[in-house]
Amino acid sequence: MIKATQVRPGHVIRVDGELYLVTETTHVTPGKGEACIQTKLKRLKDGTTVPRRFDPTERIDNVFVEKREMEFLYEDGRVGVFMDSKTYDQIEIPLDQIEQQLKYMVPNCSVSVSFCDGKPVSVELPTAVVLEVAEAAPYARGNTVTNVMKDAKLETGIVIKVPHYIEAGEKVKVDTRTGEFIERVK
Repeated sequence: MIKATQVRPGHVIRVDGELYLVTETTHVTPGKGEACIQTKLKRLKDGTTVPRRFDPTERIDNVFVEKREMEFLYEDGRVGVFMDSKTYDQIEIPLDQIEQQLKYMVPNCSVSVSFCDGKPVSVELPTAVVLEVAEAAPYARGNTVTNVMKDAKLETGIVIKVPHYIEAGEKVKVDTRTGEFIERVK
C-alpha cells in the first residue's frame, strides 16, 4: 500500500478489485478546499480510460509488476507478437493495448514489457528510437533564414515535424514521449 501522492505514471494499482495502469497524475491544490490527486487510469481488463480523484492521504494498493526485456517481432491481425530476449518464449499482446507504443515500434526493436500475475500489462519504449523517413516534401532552397519545419511520414506511418533538410530515406531519432524530432542519424 502506498499513499496517493506516491502514485506515478506506469504504476499498476488495484482499485475496487480491478487492475489499472496509471497513465497520468496531477497534484491539484484549489484556492478553496482540500488538495487532491487527479489521475487517468487505464483499466487492464478492457483498455478503457477513466479519470479518478484520490485524497492525498488515501492508501492505494500498488501491485507488483515484473519487467522483462523483449523484442517486438511483428503484427499478426489484432495482436503484436513479442519474444523474450533471454528465453525466446513468444507472447501476444492485443494491438488495442499497445496502440500508442506501436507508432514507434519496428520489427526487432527492444522494449520492456511489464507483467502482472503472469499477464502482459504494458509495453515501455526506450526514450528515443531511430526510424526511417518514408515520405517528406522536397527541400526548398533559400529557406535557411528561419528554422523551417515540415511534415515527414516515418516508416511506421506516424507523421512528425522535421527540419527542412531531411529527405525521404534518411534516418531520424524521435523522442517517444513527445513524438518530436531529435536529430538526423547518419
